[in-house]
Amino acid sequence: MSQHEQQGPSGGVLIVDFGAQYCQLIARRVRELSVYSRITVPERAMFTFQHMRPQAVILSGGPRSVYEHDAPQLDSKILEQGVPVLGICYGLQWMSQHTGGEVTPAKEGAEYGRTELQVMDAQDLLAGVRQNGIVWMSHGDKVARLGPGFQVLAKSEPCPFAVVADRKRRFFGLQFHPEVAHTQDGGTMLKNFVLGVARCSTNWNPGNLVDTKIAAVEQLVGEQGEVVMGLSGGVDSSVAAVLIHRAIGKRLHCVFVDNGLLRAGEREGVESLFRDHYHMDLKVVDASERFLGELAGVSDPERKRKIIGKVFVDVFRDEAKRSVHAKFLGQGTLYPDVIESVAAHGGATSTIKSHHNVGGLPKDLDLTLVEPLRDLFKDEVRALGRELGLPSSLVDRQPFPGPGLAVRCLGDVTRAKLEPLRGADRIVREEVEQNGLHKGLWQYFAVYVPQKTVGVKGDARVYEDVCVLRLVSSQDAMTADWELLPTPVLKRISNRILNEVKVFSRVCLDISSKPPATIEWE
Repeated sequence: MSQHEQQGPSGGVLIVDFGAQYCQLIARRVRELSVYSRITVPERAMFTFQHMRPQAVILSGGPRSVYEHDAPQLDSKILEQGVPVLGICYGLQWMSQHTGGEVTPAKEGAEYGRTELQVMDAQDLLAGVRQNGIVWMSHGDKVARLGPGFQVLAKSEPCPFAVVADRKRRFFGLQFHPEVAHTQDGGTMLKNFVLGVARCSTNWNPGNLVDTKIAAVEQLVGEQGEVVMGLSGGVDSSVAAVLIHRAIGKRLHCVFVDNGLLRAGEREGVESLFRDHYHMDLKVVDASERFLGELAGVSDPERKRKIIGKVFVDVFRDEAKRSVHAKFLGQGTLYPDVIESVAAHGGATSTIKSHHNVGGLPKDLDLTLVEPLRDLFKDEVRALGRELGLPSSLVDRQPFPGPGLAVRCLGDVTRAKLEPLRGADRIVREEVEQNGLHKGLWQYFAVYVPQKTVGVKGDARVYEDVCVLRLVSSQDAMTADWELLPTPVLKRISNRILNEVKVFSRVCLDISSKPPATIEWE
């Protein structure tokens, strides 16, 4: 089965990914309505449709032009299955092309960014949508002519076919993106389509999946099978480990690799929770010297990520081979990992950074994957973790990048930088969490910038590096806004870092949103 086609309940919404930057946002928006959604590639759409039997289909946007000879290929029989279809941007253009319409380059009619939607027919799809509300456009082609049976529900300047419909066949199209936050009533439109037009079953609740997930692991591993798993202590691997442990007990063998790039107290916390509390078989491997040795002199962020991923695989391979009876490999892979790493028509939809937990496993391990979270988003994993009874300090913790502090330490990675960075990060976490401010933040951390600036300490001139504070809010990490802490808290963080950590003469605040910046600095 394709990596895009995850096991899940029948029904729901099938989303065909034409290479859209925000395809997984569509899937998330649908699941937020308590409706199951699944993403597939165009070439596999009909196969997946027959397997899934969805109640509706959504065709995503995409970067190509439908009239190009190498445009993504989707079997037009998807339009003959008797279920409602919603085309978004490229999806609308594809649907128009296959229903007797015409698509041409937009030329003067191209639209990018915010524009006002002029609603002409406020029924079904547009019920409750405000007049002249803001929508997010991003298209260089246009529908020049609609096919038979279609009518215009809304327009914008200069797009005469912003929202169209063939109500008899229950085909709808939007020339903008309802899934992004910039579209004011986008959620209402998706809700109108999924619950109103398609009448999809609202039976998706990730918190109620515990028994189903445990049973699936039991069935896959069997009564005698053993699983070896790399445990990072993050939300994903922790929830996956507890699920697998519930299913097979001591036949799960966890390996925690200390790469020397962890936050303060990380290793001790993992040992206490999983070995002492959950009584798991846990092996701790201190490979910090090996990681730092391989990273010596490397400053390019992508090289850092690849080196860390490779060394982790090498270390884990050595340990996994010690579990001679283990024929299965447990992983905390999530749905976004799969979507971003293995995207539509052979390339990455939006591979901004490497994922070290997808596709990098050594073939000589010859292990069958056990990935109980592979069809879930991060917030759904948290809900599952709560249902499993994991402590909120773990379930609700901020995400921590796989390469660890290496991508928050600009330039080459050395112990001389890591120790002060660890200290600054500890101070940020302590102050944010002790003041109860973490609940409104997605991530909050420190960054080491090796840029010398002049300062004064003890009446003497110093020339030391910069510590940057990164505080962001987000729902899904696809987009993020920078946030401010109360001034007294910011003052205390700054004072503590400058007094307790000896290598910084300046503390700065990153006030960049995503996009254009990313959340992590590297």
